[in-house]
Amino acid sequence: MLGDTSSGSTSSGSTSSADTPSGDTAGGDRPGRRALILVENLSVPFDRRVWQECTTLRDAGWTVHVICPRGSRRDTEPEAEIDGVRIHRYPLRAATGGPAGYLREYGSALWHTVRLARKVGPVDVVHACNPPDLLFLPALWLKRRGARFVFDQHDLVPELYLSRFGRGRDLLYRAVCALERLTYRAADVVLATNESYRDVAVRRGGRRPADVFVVRSAPDVDRFHPVPPEPELKRGKPHLLCYLGVMGPQDGVDYALRALAKLRDEQGRTDWHAVFVGAGDTFDAMVELSRRLGLSEQVQFTGRIPDADLVRYLSTADVCLAPDPHNPLNDVSTMNKVLEYMVMGRPVVSFDLREARVSAGDAAVYASANDETEFAGLIARLLDDPEKRARMGRVGRERISGPLSWRNSQASLLAAYAAACRDRAPVPADAPDRAGRWPRR
Repeated sequence: MLGDTSSGSTSSGSTSSADTPSGDTAGGDRPGRRALILVENLSVPFDRRVWQECTTLRDAGWTVHVICPRGSRRDTEPEAEIDGVRIHRYPLRAATGGPAGYLREYGSALWHTVRLARKVGPVDVVHACNPPDLLFLPALWLKRRGARFVFDQHDLVPELYLSRFGRGRDLLYRAVCALERLTYRAADVVLATNESYRDVAVRRGGRRPADVFVVRSAPDVDRFHPVPPEPELKRGKPHLLCYLGVMGPQDGVDYALRALAKLRDEQGRTDWHAVFVGAGDTFDAMVELSRRLGLSEQVQFTGRIPDADLVRYLSTADVCLAPDPHNPLNDVSTMNKVLEYMVMGRPVVSFDLREARVSAGDAAVYASANDETEFAGLIARLLDDPEKRARMGRVGRERISGPLSWRNSQASLLAAYAAACRDRAPVPADAPDRAGRWPRR
């Protein structure tokens, strides 16, 4: 599967929900509203953004169904009802072997999505989360039965293609651009994860500004809160460095590892232990790179871990790493890892990316694009300045509880649904489609 930079979960997910605004703004005053959320990239509730959207809609009075792939270690049941949200999962093997592998993955996902959507029946809103930009196909089928289509753009797939595969603007690039255009055209409402994505929807997608709503990803403050630090996690060193997130080709774990080698070799610093939490396509390659750089004794790879263990590491960390390199995708994407560092009150070292600055502000320090030497130097400076680290941590927590809080995004999500359903009566659960066909049960 392609990575989900702006919205994917980085640890184990949660089934808790935050306080939610009144459902009236989303049509909750009308009984019987039904939403179907389509996800291909992650299982639910492991996908934290999608889960927060589900619980927000549920609390606003919607009946919420989700169709998504099964997880490998969690979210493995084919059907589940969790906190009132009904989840339908299908088996899916992640792509291997280049473009042909993605065709197999996406073809299987579309077939299962349509199969399960027939089981769910008619809905008022079909809410499709990319990547890939193929879910407009089942969404169009549901629109014929009276649904409105909300496109939740988690990633800019053309930029993701350029950043991940390095093939340039070839035939496949033009194909993903065409699919994005078709998705924009089919959607009634677009959800963007930040203002940069909103600008793309308006400028490149031709959408009216009034039809594009910014619904930012935000950490669950009930799930992420500091606990007392545990010095033993530092493995006998004075300082702990922490990376949290997906490990894919565009996520920069290799940049972080090379920066840590420079921190040791050029800055003469060995007073740290580093832990890398997460998994992904390049996990094994990153473990091997760490070995080649001679970092095996100082760098620990945990894979995905439970939330409780993640919170222990973040509560103990002195500095957190956001090594996403400057590329067409990362520059305009909101990194979940940065937000999760901030809610835990941790100072961040990042490369200088447009949306990283929007999110973190003074909660981070910024190295020039892809400059590993400068990145290492900023780590060293923060390790030597505990007062600055504490100040940056306070700034981060204030930003997460203020302008970047999920409460603001909840209001925007419900406004988007209200716009999508304006002047439309609820769709009966057993309504036929426009061709007179009744749903199969």
